[in-house]
Amino acid sequence: MRHKRATPNRSFRVADQIQRDVAELIRELKDPRIGMVTISGVDVTPDYAHAKIFFSVLVGDAAESELALNEAAGFLRNGLFKRLQIHTVPTLHFHFDRTTERAADLNALILQANASRAKDGED
Repeated sequence: MRHKRATPNRSFRVADQIQRDVAELIRELKDPRIGMVTISGVDVTPDYAHAKIFFSVLVGDAAESELALNEAAGFLRNGLFKRLQIHTVPTLHFHFDRTTERAADLNALILQANASRAKDGED
């Protein structure tokens, strides 16, 4: 009997599905420490044992949200068992995504540089 070859991009599809399902499941959590959270990305290990879930926070404290989400990871994983049609549902690890924070900082630096350049041009 031959083994089925892995479907190309399967891990991307699984990660995408986990991202959608976890976003829905988080809405059901009643923990007040979890602010308005957006799931920005999911990285799944090749063996599907672990998933790094990156999130950003619109309202609330990022550190508290990260702690609360990691405490709720078991509950969320249990919810994924019921939704995902895969043999191994990964252990979830939540990480605060600083991309938007960095983008805002860079944007502020660019604006500041442009403002000082314009001021230098006036002198």
